[in-house]
Amino acid sequence: MSFIDLKVDGHVAVVTMNSPATRNALGTDEQYTAIEEVCRRISADRQVRAAVWTGAGQAFCAGGDIKLMRDRAFDPALEPISDRYHYKEGIHRIPLALYGLEVPVVAAVNGPAIGAGLDLACMCDIRLASRTARFAESFVSLGIIPGDGGAFLLQRLVGASKAAEMTFTGDVIGAEEALACGLVSRVVEADDLLPEAMDLAKRIARNPPHALRMAKRLLREAQHSRLETVLELSASFQALAHATEDHRSRIDAAVSRLDQKKDRIPA
Repeated sequence: MSFIDLKVDGHVAVVTMNSPATRNALGTDEQYTAIEEVCRRISADRQVRAAVWTGAGQAFCAGGDIKLMRDRAFDPALEPISDRYHYKEGIHRIPLALYGLEVPVVAAVNGPAIGAGLDLACMCDIRLASRTARFAESFVSLGIIPGDGGAFLLQRLVGASKAAEMTFTGDVIGAEEALACGLVSRVVEADDLLPEAMDLAKRIARNPPHALRMAKRLLREAQHSRLETVLELSASFQALAHATEDHRSRIDAAVSRLDQKKDRIPA
């Protein structure tokens, strides 16, 4: 059984991490390959305009597989330099694939998102949480550090102080606290989570696909670029957007509606 299940509903891709027995824990090359592949498929499919990312079973993602982590910790033949490449050639493939996915991604966090699972949720553009969701940047509790991009991602969502608190304590926070600190944008009942996430993704997908993809890229680049660089990229993307048939048809329809309203105004 593949770790990743992909379904497409209209213009929305639904991605499910499908290992409920392990609470969707991460740690194998096969999993990293599956995530890379689904991200490539979605980006390459011009009919897909948004994605929903969730987990099967009771957890969103329990983080790194601690049994595999223990095996490495007690392997006398493992050299630190080899472990460096274990990360670079392993779990680092997830942020590079998911954070760079071209279409907007809504995380439907259905349960615990712990360690690498929290960081994976942070790689998505929008996070909705079930009331049963729990979040923790828990690496320090195992004597390690966020090794998969969490130091970059988390503080951009919750701010430096809250990210430091979560990173240095490893404490678990609930869905309501996640909402209060901006980690998630909405908390819903468990049964409503996937329908709410799908509704949001479909509202996104009503918009022109090229504009959505360029808008996402612009937001990503704006997180670490100078204003002048973002303005230059904005001008280039806008020039492309103005030349699309989607823009021409929609601006023409908007002007027609405006003219019709003027015609109805009494003299």
